[in-house]
Amino acid sequence: MNATLTEVLFSEVNIVLTILLIILILYWIVTMIGGIDFDLDIDVDVDVDVDADFEPNIEGGTMDFEDVSNVEVNKEHVVGKRRKPLKAWQIFLIYFNFVGLPFMFTFTCWIFIWWLMTTLTTALTFTYDNVLGFVIMLVALFPALIVNKLFTAPFKGFFRHLNKDGDVAIDFLGRKATLLSSIAGEKMGNAEVLADGNAMSVYVKSLTGEPLAYGSTVLIIKQSADHNYYLVENYND
Repeated sequence: MNATLTEVLFSEVNIVLTILLIILILYWIVTMIGGIDFDLDIDVDVDVDVDADFEPNIEGGTMDFEDVSNVEVNKEHVVGKRRKPLKAWQIFLIYFNFVGLPFMFTFTCWIFIWWLMTTLTTALTFTYDNVLGFVIMLVALFPALIVNKLFTAPFKGFFRHLNKDGDVAIDFLGRKATLLSSIAGEKMGNAEVLADGNAMSVYVKSLTGEPLAYGSTVLIIKQSADHNYYLVENYND
């Protein structure tokens, strides 16, 4: 039995992954070409305590849609200076490269690989419209994760040298910043930096561990070894 490409892609088995992939493609087209700004002015701020169980402490500051959808979850933010074993979901994120890369990038690659495996297999075995096809789709989820891990691994070095907008990272060292949350000791927070005429938010931690209050002006001294945050100290005019 011969079937058209449309019948295979939008069959009972493949329609969910096909529609999801179309949505993701539209998302990237809008993000890269459409020029639509999804910024939402919400007065919240994520304070990351590296000793915490990766649960944000919301105090006050700014967060936008792009930060949420394209956020790069770093291994140090998930693991930190943990005293307890990692949870299963944390191990999953780290192992399959959902940590260390922009989440939407890894997620899109995974869905595409899963969709490709499922549609090709069900088309070749003529199982795109029966129960066996659903079994193939579910089973393909796991090899798709493994292939996705191998495919996305080389991109870690590339994204490490870019900021969230895809530009070459700006040198923040020696710049003044305004704290958007209070920090002390190992507790991290956000600070707003004015660079090239744009206000940008970066993760910061106290250089000496001394308490630094919300709204105070600090000086960015150096970047952490893992390039995930900056060390700051109180700025005196």
